[in-house]
Amino acid sequence: MAVPSNRSRRALVTGASVAGPALAWGLARTGWQVTLLERSDRPRSAGQNIDVRGIGREVLRRMGVHDRVMENLTGEEGTRYVDERGAAYATFPRREGQDGPTAEVEILRGRFAEILAEALPSDVEQRFGDFVRDVDQDEDGIDVRFETGDQERFDLLFVAEGRSSRTRRLLMAAETQLRDFGVSIAYGTIERGPEDVDTWDWYTARRGRVASIRPDNQGTMRASLSFESEPSGFESLDVEAQLHVLRARFAGAGWQTERVLAGFTSRPEEFYTQRMEQVVVSSWSKGRVVLVGDAAWGSGPTGMGTTLALVGAHVVAGELAATPEDHQRAFARYEELMRGYADSAQRLPRGGARLLHPTTASGLRALRAAHRLAASRPFRSLYVSRLLTSERHVPDLPDYPRLRT
Repeated sequence: MAVPSNRSRRALVTGASVAGPALAWGLARTGWQVTLLERSDRPRSAGQNIDVRGIGREVLRRMGVHDRVMENLTGEEGTRYVDERGAAYATFPRREGQDGPTAEVEILRGRFAEILAEALPSDVEQRFGDFVRDVDQDEDGIDVRFETGDQERFDLLFVAEGRSSRTRRLLMAAETQLRDFGVSIAYGTIERGPEDVDTWDWYTARRGRVASIRPDNQGTMRASLSFESEPSGFESLDVEAQLHVLRARFAGAGWQTERVLAGFTSRPEEFYTQRMEQVVVSSWSKGRVVLVGDAAWGSGPTGMGTTLALVGAHVVAGELAATPEDHQRAFARYEELMRGYADSAQRLPRGGARLLHPTTASGLRALRAAHRLAASRPFRSLYVSRLLTSERHVPDLPDYPRLRT
């Protein structure tokens, strides 16, 4: 039986952050006609630092963008835990060959997405300002209706959106479970000052409040504020209301929280919020639809999201190239290779996030003592290799000869 060519086959990939462009690159390399769809009306340039760890760097090498990524690192030199005066009481330096709280590869999300987009073949259609409204699939293909009213037919639909993926909610709500960790997070950009250093500085205050400031390579600093809370709808408020809530919540918190709030206010276009939650989907595919990246396994801020997105995109594209006549077999193989790897990144216990946001003075003292212990010479390597979220159940990455530049 002759194997059908991919040349006439059409793939729709939704989401143009990390998993989407990486997947579009792999599909185009193996002969698919690819449309990369992004709901935003332009490429998203904002965002915080992200890191690439372990076999994620091998994927970058296969794509031919590793050196380009290394030319655009943020310059972060390590991670420090600081007290109310800004004095560091526990430090984790950045080390070559080791991914600690600060990984070897730290890069701004917007710049990373640009690099991946620049690597796309010219025949990949990049479409902005639209999204999937409805889907009908049959044995031979999938009909997609867009918000603009257009309708097109594709062979496969790849959902490579974020944790709150609208397309996943539309098509696979019954298979999806969200685990809430009781923490809300706000992110933004602030001006760099003469007192700033090139480390990621973390400050924890009582009443379940945490602030952090870290360097970028744009002459500014990236900051976050997080706080312990029950789900309250904070993330769905408008920006002005969110800032009002943050000012009230962080009043009197100390350190540089007032500076961070002022910076968020002056740059509202770079301010956004997220609920700390994980996405658990019982099966990552349904017929001709498959989930990739955070839409499939969003693990929260564990340091593994970008790596998992790259590896997952590479694997699903490679498996489709290996069995072009049988997408169901390719999807099953993709899940077989990736499930344990993704599950291990979701190992944060349900109460773990709240332990990092102590509400009492005794809880804060215990957390700082744990930081000091983890940063001490006898325990630092153990903490980085065993306790810090890192790669576990790592798959043997198949060769996929067609997915190499």
